[in-house]
Amino acid sequence: MSAAPTTSTPTPSPTVTEAEARRVAEAAREKDWHKPSFAKELFLGRFRLDLIHPHPTPTPEATARGEEFLARLRAFCESEVDSARIEREARIPDETVRGLKELGALGMKIDTKYGGLGLTQVYYNKALALAGSASPAIGALLSAHQSIGVPQPLKMFGTEEQKERFLPRCARTDISAFLLTEPDVGSDPARLATRAVPDGEDYVLDGVKLWTTNGVVADLLVVMARVPASEGHKGGITAFVVEADSEGITVENRNAFMGLRGLENGVTRFHRVRVPAAHRIGPEGAGLKIALTTLNTGRLSLPAMCAGAGKWCLKIAREWSSVREQWGRPVAYHEAVGAKISFIAATSFALEAVVDLASQMADEDRNDIRIEAALAKLYGSEMACLMADELVQIRGGRGFETADSLRARGERGVPAEQMLRDLRINRIFEGSTEIMHLLIAREAVDAHLSVAGDLIDPDKSLSDKARAGANAGVFYAKWLPKLVAGPGQLPRSYAEFHPAGHLDLSPHLRYVERGARKLARSTFYAMSRWQGRMETKQGFLGRIVDIGAELFAMSAACVRAERLRAEGEHGREAYQLADAFCRQARLRVEELFGRLWTNTDELDRRVVKQVLSGAYEWLEEGVVDPSGEGPWIADATPGPSNRENVRRPLR
Repeated sequence: MSAAPTTSTPTPSPTVTEAEARRVAEAAREKDWHKPSFAKELFLGRFRLDLIHPHPTPTPEATARGEEFLARLRAFCESEVDSARIEREARIPDETVRGLKELGALGMKIDTKYGGLGLTQVYYNKALALAGSASPAIGALLSAHQSIGVPQPLKMFGTEEQKERFLPRCARTDISAFLLTEPDVGSDPARLATRAVPDGEDYVLDGVKLWTTNGVVADLLVVMARVPASEGHKGGITAFVVEADSEGITVENRNAFMGLRGLENGVTRFHRVRVPAAHRIGPEGAGLKIALTTLNTGRLSLPAMCAGAGKWCLKIAREWSSVREQWGRPVAYHEAVGAKISFIAATSFALEAVVDLASQMADEDRNDIRIEAALAKLYGSEMACLMADELVQIRGGRGFETADSLRARGERGVPAEQMLRDLRINRIFEGSTEIMHLLIAREAVDAHLSVAGDLIDPDKSLSDKARAGANAGVFYAKWLPKLVAGPGQLPRSYAEFHPAGHLDLSPHLRYVERGARKLARSTFYAMSRWQGRMETKQGFLGRIVDIGAELFAMSAACVRAERLRAEGEHGREAYQLADAFCRQARLRVEELFGRLWTNTDELDRRVVKQVLSGAYEWLEEGVVDPSGEGPWIADATPGPSNRENVRRPLR
């Protein structure tokens, strides 16, 4: 145990204004679009089917390498992974982790020249879906290690020396973690308090990091810290590779959650931790951009595991609903249950289509997929939770009962309630649904802000506004007329999606084309109406993004169905599932379009003000609060730790 901390004045996170926080986020954002983006065009009202159809496919070599590893991983998961034990003991057994290392699972995305398997994004995601179905905790371990941990930032931004030093370790022996969040800093990195002070050839780190997935067992850490500006140092949020056993690092707590009980997630304190300057990733001040860029493809790991969860939900729903009888027939044939099964089947198909399409686009690197990956994460996390909830409902009381309890009384131990608990974090991990809405919305209105930003900025001069007004006039004079009509109004458009003997998917693609133009018109109307207040209309922006997500999923589902038909793999059934999904999605889209302009957003804002003012405190009477006393946010004052180090390296 480290020495007790000396008495000191608490050092809160930096206080920043809303404008300052926005500037930090904007500075880290990728502003240029060097490659085409299907989703970006969709939000601008342009349905670029040519960017995703014909569906891209992996090379034969990549397929052979990926399938060979999937076969080995499946055999390992079936014989060596005890999901019930992981849930019961709330940790992944050491021998299981050792087996994953021997299998090469830590190096799935690492190039073979550094000792990795060199799998494509497509097969990496298939592997995560498979491993996550065996145990969501294992999926999280592998994903955090490779998608956001040391391998991905080094792959994109590291020097050759850094790659040669760290990647072979990550490929076979060392687990990595990503440390950005702090007790008082979530999605607002402008308030980051952990500091990295230059000292000769080193930096000295001080601060506390929260929710460090893999942090309890990690050997290597990616740490985001603020470098103070000084002579010779630009300063700013900066990324470092840090050895987890460095002097001054204490894992003060292993956190426990409602789900993912095997997750090795904790609180890590840094006190005067020396990190060589050679371990800095990229230049000073580039840390946040590195983090966000890493997440562009890293986010695909979560929807991949969500797609795997959907497949499992479908399997259990099918098997259970065919044997459970009520009123003389299997419950699947009662409409109330059948509708839920149809939703799970159609949504599972579409979610896998979204993940496969975005992953293959990432592998080909012909398109900018930052919006597609964000949409996949947003859509996958939301829809997987809905599918798991419907499965619990289909199972009834057995859905609410734990797997151990089911086994104890002689029934199959179906962990439906665990699946629901485990999936819930995905709506928060790596950007909550609310943050994803804002992130995607920012990209969706980027073209408008690029030409009219100064026009609606109250801080700009009249001359700046005049120039912006002229530029906006030119842009909208060309853009708006294109939103009036398009192929979606021509009855024979997209005829290749109506092959003989199959259902007709072309009406759904025409709907997507019309919907994209309507979406772009709605965004323009909103910009015209609210101008500089647009960013405060988070309810409206969230619905705009949700419409785009549905249209993207419909497109992916249709393209995947046609690919399967062309390849002779379940083409007729794929067309049926794509048709069912698109019909269900169209109902959701129509509701979202209606709620753009008819909603309770203003009323909700007034109610919130009253709640926070205490006007409704009388409504809280008649209950007791079991949470007790204590601070809402733990003190994260820098200094030595007075807690036991609960780090548990896995060897």
